[in-house]
Amino acid sequence: MKLQAVKGTFDILPDAQPYWHHLYSAAERVLTRAGVRELTPPVFEHSDVFVKSAGASSDLVVQKEMYTFTDAGERSLTLRPEFTPGVLRAFVEHGMYTLPAPVKLWCKGPIFRAEKPQRGRFRQFHQVDCEFLGLASPLVDAEAVTLLYRVLGACGLKNLTVRLGSVGDPEDARAYNSYLRDELGKRATELSEMSRERLRLNPMRVLDAKDEGDQKIVGTLKRPLDFLNDEARAHFGAVQRFLTDWEVPFEIDDSVVRGLDYYRRTAFEIHHAGIGAQSALGGGGRYDGLVESLGGPATPGVGWAFGVERVLDAMEQDGVEVPRSPGPTLFLVPMDDEAISEVAKLASELRSSLSVHHAYSRRNPGKGLRDADRSGARFAGLRGERERERGVYTFKNLRSGEQHEVSEADLKTFLGARLKDVR
Repeated sequence: MKLQAVKGTFDILPDAQPYWHHLYSAAERVLTRAGVRELTPPVFEHSDVFVKSAGASSDLVVQKEMYTFTDAGERSLTLRPEFTPGVLRAFVEHGMYTLPAPVKLWCKGPIFRAEKPQRGRFRQFHQVDCEFLGLASPLVDAEAVTLLYRVLGACGLKNLTVRLGSVGDPEDARAYNSYLRDELGKRATELSEMSRERLRLNPMRVLDAKDEGDQKIVGTLKRPLDFLNDEARAHFGAVQRFLTDWEVPFEIDDSVVRGLDYYRRTAFEIHHAGIGAQSALGGGGRYDGLVESLGGPATPGVGWAFGVERVLDAMEQDGVEVPRSPGPTLFLVPMDDEAISEVAKLASELRSSLSVHHAYSRRNPGKGLRDADRSGARFAGLRGERERERGVYTFKNLRSGEQHEVSEADLKTFLGARLKDVR
């Protein structure tokens, strides 16, 4: 068997790591400043945590996209297909509902879904997730949207489009679903197989269909915003006013319904045209009632998540530059066998304050200096029989070409004076 990554997974190679660190650092910086604290839930949970929250009509359940297995204790466990249910389970289990509201939490890490791999969509991928728990105020919705927008901006992305919608309260959704069943039922034979199944289970999900034929039919229908009750409409208006006051650009999109059944009222997405037709980087919405359905106390909530790989794709399209990891400050070159252990010992001592690499076998000066230059080091230090007899190291500045002989006794003082600006 050829050794290779499982289909739908990939390795994050060393050259790509600076982009990942840049993205996660941007998220941490923006969210921490807003009082959002990091939580790290387990990679797998009891399957009921996800099944109860996703809803019977979600793709996770209908298309069997969850990686579920039975452990040695005959328990059904599932690799997390999203963060929200696990975060809410932790919120309830650890009594965080007793903390001042809103409780703000964020996570990062891998997500697992058994779906068809395509651009920006994998079977193991990564998300940044953020949840606000405990308040039903539209102010919290607006802050959630704003922080998602700010995080993506801090990653270096421009030309982002916030699409804002509302699915109303449960009674609004029921009225709208009834309308869709009546209207779409007349044309059910024209719908794709997936949309016919969604029509049976949760008609509103048909609005999220990707099939062009489905979209043409959907384009003739009324939208969820037409069915909002007065309170839901007022809530939606308040969210818009906050975003306008905070100069967060948005457009109303009455087709934003999100892909899971638990959303209520506010729903939103952020898009970036540079990554193709499936341009959504992430999104979220309000999910009042979800904590209660998982066995916790009635707790309003709103949250979002974005796909890390999709954001990295958008960063590449926008030409975002990120700081690269600098090369070592010093590269030590042993020029005879005895010097191999000497430079290794010196490197170990200096690494408490400097980045130091060394060759692991003897090198002639020319080859050693080439290795040092290729490593990106600023200085090279050479040690051979001549240096040992004189009790010195030969140091060369690889940028200026300047060269010094430094006694072993003066070595640390020399390095401190020369290298203090690159530590």
